[in-house]
Parts: sequence; C-alpha cells; structure tokens
Amino acid sequence: MADPIVAAIAFDGISPFHLSVPCLVFAEDRTTLGLPRFEFRVCAIEDGPIRTDAGLTISAPHGLSALDGADIVIVPSWKNLEVPPPAALIEALRRAHRGGALIVGLCLGTFAVAATGLLSGRRAATHWAFSDQLQALYPDILVEPEVLYIDNGDVVTSAGVAAGLDCCLHVIRARYGAEAALRLARQIVLSPHRQGGQAQFIERPIARTENADRFTHAIDTVRKTLHATHSLDSVAATAGLTRRTFTRRFQKTIGTSFGDWLTDQRVALAQRLLEATEKSMDTVAFEAGFGSATSLRQHFSARLRTTPAQYRREFSKNAQERVVR
Repeated sequence: MADPIVAAIAFDGISPFHLSVPCLVFAEDRTTLGLPRFEFRVCAIEDGPIRTDAGLTISAPHGLSALDGADIVIVPSWKNLEVPPPAALIEALRRAHRGGALIVGLCLGTFAVAATGLLSGRRAATHWAFSDQLQALYPDILVEPEVLYIDNGDVVTSAGVAAGLDCCLHVIRARYGAEAALRLARQIVLSPHRQGGQAQFIERPIARTENADRFTHAIDTVRKTLHATHSLDSVAATAGLTRRTFTRRFQKTIGTSFGDWLTDQRVALAQRLLEATEKSMDTVAFEAGFGSATSLRQHFSARLRTTPAQYRREFSKNAQERVVR
C-alpha cells in the first residue's frame, strides 16, 4: 500500500510556526507509534525562495501540481485577508478535493479554503480575532468564533496557533485511531485530546493553593476511575468547592462543562478499548463508565458519527497493522 500523501501549502510571508505545525505531526517517521509513513510535501504557491515573516528564507521542493494525488492538503495560515487567493491555488485545492483529499485550513488558512467555495453553507472556525472578518467576506459560511476546530468530513478548519496542533491530532485520531493519536501526543508533549467544540479561551490555574491542589486531584481521580459514577456534586465536594464555584473554575480551566468533558473522556477510553482489546461491547461500556452498550452506542455515535462496532473494524490492532504495512 502506498504511503499516504500529506501536502502543506507554503507562500511568501508565511509564519515558520504555522508551517511547522503540519511538519511536526506528519513529516517525521512515526511508524513506531502505529502510524503509516507519510509522504510529506511542502508545496509553494510561487516559484523561488520563500521569505517568512520571521526573517528566514526557505526553499520548497514542490509546486501546486504536487497536490494532485494527495490524501490530505493543509493550508497552515494565510496573508492579505482582503485579497482573494491566487486562482491557481483555488483551483489546486478544488482539484485535490475532487480527487478525494481531505482539505484542512489551520488558523487564517480557513480564509484560503473559504475562497474555494468548499465551506459554503457549512460551519467553519478560524482565529477568534478574525472571525467577524471571515463572516463578512463569506456570509454564506456559519463561522463559530469560540471553537477549536470543526470537522465537516471532507473539510476541516481550526482556530489559531495551538489549536492547529489540536486539529492535526484530530485528523490523526479520526483516520488512524485514538491510541495512535495518544502515543503521538505523548511523544510531542501535547494534551492528547481537546474536543473541537471546546472554547478557544482556556485559563489555567496559577496559584498552587490548597483548593487548587484539591481541584486538580479531584479531576485526576475522575480520569483514573471513569468506570465509576461521578456526579457534579460529588466531584465538587472532593475538590472542596461548592457546585457553583467548581462549575465556574472547571469552565475556566478546561474550557467546557464537566458533563461534556466527562463524556469526552469516556468516549476516548472506549476508543482505546475497542482498538486494543477484544472485549465485548457490554464490557467496554462498563469499563468506560457508560453502563450499557446502548448508552455507549448513543454517545459514541453522537461524538464520532460512527458506531463502536464500525470503529473497531477500522481501528483495531489488526486493522492498524494492515494500514502500516
């Protein structure tokens, strides 16, 4: 089986950081983590050396024609937001999409993807500070300024900077499984899973007070005992906080509600169990804290748009070994 092709768009004035995001996730050999060896291409829009906004100059070995045959095409950022992207780039992205490529716009790269018309009538994310501008330029797009990333199936867009890493990990998770994404996240020292609908603004606790320590301990305890029953009131009590104070602190710290976070954690655990074990659906449901296979299917389908049985067929150990080979 041919190596999956991942193409990243580079242009004059690009930020080295934004370009490095897909490089970090897809350019290195990650076969020891259970991922395939990607054929990674940096594709320049213009001929000649590319000047970055950090004073560096780089040379890209490919042009836009290298998008043909790509499995994933990533636009890491964009410039001159009021000026339409070059017609050559728009057509290359459309052609790649028609060929079956997943199109990914990271941060301001959403503007370039929007210009292709692929987001018309669909949801999209970008850096929160430019959400109004994206909405004004493309009023037929439903811009959601507070989320980290949005997956429309064939087109994925993300918020700014670090959310681009979350988005690329999401692509890995969706295509190659939760366990491979978790191993990759550990290797690059990144949070293993931030849900796409999570808020862009995430405030971390600073003061190491007794209550802050108890709060952290309470959350860690839930993570380690997902099979058990955890109510908002019981976890707040463990943290030494009132329900209202705990809810407010949790929202500021994690960026979502306790209930949504708990469901996400349980779905992620169910993914790993489905990938790595042959346990029955009832056992997976019990160990992940859903109680029943019916509840597991409901939450799994709502979060991942597939069934646990289908997920196991695609991402079990045997399936992943076939992908890597």
